[in-house]
Amino acid sequence: MARKKLSEEEIETALAGLSGWATENKNLKKRFEFNNFAESLDFVNRVGTIAEERDHHPDVCFGWGYAEFSITTHDTGGLTHNL
Repeated sequence: MARKKLSEEEIETALAGLSGWATENKNLKKRFEFNNFAESLDFVNRVGTIAEERDHHPDVCFGWGYAEFSITTHDTGGLTHNL
């Protein structure tokens, strides 16, 4: 089933209830902070498991004390409601 691309208004409404999330170049992005590398790695692995289950995979950058996620729906060229 094709996903419907969200309008700018729909994105703004959704982001109003989400702390720390922002849009950049048609991507939803957030940086998470942790106490050390092991915590960052554990979080990335847990998110990866969920992403695989939902077949919706973010771009991930992580290192000592942080993990950054960026996600979009490539086939629509923007953000969709994907649960």
